Amino acid sequence: MTRIVAIDDEPLALQLVKGYIEKTPTLELAGAFDSPVDAVSFIQSADVDLVLLDIQMPDLSGTELARVIAGGPKVIFTTAYEKYALEGFRLDAVDYLLKPFSYAEFLKAVQKAEKLMGAERRELPALEVNNDFLFIKSESRIRRINFSEIHYIEGLKDYVKIWLKDEKKPVLSLSTLKALESRLPGDRFMRVHRSFIVNLETVKVIERGRIVFGEVRIPVTEQYIENFRKFLDRNFI
Repeated sequence: MTRIVAIDDEPLALQLVKGYIEKTPTLELAGAFDSPVDAVSFIQSADVDLVLLDIQMPDLSGTELARVIAGGPKVIFTTAYEKYALEGFRLDAVDYLLKPFSYAEFLKAVQKAEKLMGAERRELPALEVNNDFLFIKSESRIRRINFSEIHYIEGLKDYVKIWLKDEKKPVLSLSTLKALESRLPGDRFMRVHRSFIVNLETVKVIERGRIVFGEVRIPVTEQYIENFRKFLDRNFI
């Protein structure tokens, strides 16, 4: 499933793209924004594969936003102005859709992005997951974190907070929740919210759809509820 964020300050154009995404079984609408400023923080903290991005927008143009998220999700530009095409491709955009574009044109551009992402994944060397610990760069130090020490992990924009069982302050690291999740053993850790991963061994109390860690309440959101229910069912008396 390809998770897409659509950004356009024109309501009708945004609604059209949302409709195209929702009618395509292999696509998931991760978010839709009419403000590029609001979209940036979401993209930096969530799991996003592809961004459909208008170019002419107030406060932050599409090309400026693409520079901010460079190295992250793939970008397809959508605009009514053909003159921006060259700049779009200079920013390594996957494709450039000239408004008004059809569903067929939209689908062709998305499939091009998916093919490119698939090729990149195949080129990546397989990572051997360590089931005991990992090393985290925190501030000016590199620190070993044992998985058994982790209580839960919180994602905040372009960094994460790793909350440990016996420490009052979190370990801060310049990373994303998605990158960290890929290095954690799936039988011991679970994503329950776009901003939280929990150590399943530390889950003691669940109240009204929230995991209770002392004064902290972590909601289990709809996107992740099914996997969490399966975990409960496997361990329920």
